[in-house]
Amino acid sequence: MKTRLPLVIVILATVFCAKAQPPAAAKNAPNRATATFAGGCFWCMEPPFERLPGVISVVSGYTGGSKTEPSYEEVSSGETGHAESVEVTYDPTKVTYAKLLDTFWHNVDPFAVNFQFCDHGSQYRTAIFTHDAEQKRLADESKRNLEAKFGKKIATQIVPASRFWAAEDYHQDYYKKNPVRYKFYRFNCGRDQRLAEIWGAAPEH
Repeated sequence: MKTRLPLVIVILATVFCAKAQPPAAAKNAPNRATATFAGGCFWCMEPPFERLPGVISVVSGYTGGSKTEPSYEEVSSGETGHAESVEVTYDPTKVTYAKLLDTFWHNVDPFAVNFQFCDHGSQYRTAIFTHDAEQKRLADESKRNLEAKFGKKIATQIVPASRFWAAEDYHQDYYKKNPVRYKFYRFNCGRDQRLAEIWGAAPEH
């Protein structure tokens, strides 16, 4: 028995470990993709994306400019070339990029050049920052469809994604941390009134 015991232990340990191992799918990281949009004030662009099933996270930040690690004050000056943006991490098996585009369009004024509602300057321009050829194809197609629908030019840029810089912590989920101030700003900025004019109804916020 003493000579067989190590072999028995090895066999039992092998069987136990094989049963204890999680399936291959469980060991793999969940499917993730990134989408980046600029739609004026990033406070107002977080809620519509965070509500979508399949969206993993939404981060406010700055992209499209030249300065490394820009601050809010620097971007707000309009001198860095960045736009206030949101970086959306999502599971493409649960929500499509086309759905993200639809959500984006219905939360912006696509005709405004270098401003959104009460916020003026190139830092508040609308833009779709594409991460690959398929995102660009879908973004271009959606833009053409809107121009055909409205019979006028869409001002929103479609450009390749560049380095995204996360905004300061106090900007993240601002609408949750400061709901009264957020709603006051949003109302006074006339965002929902203008969205209703364009799309027929203001989105939830």
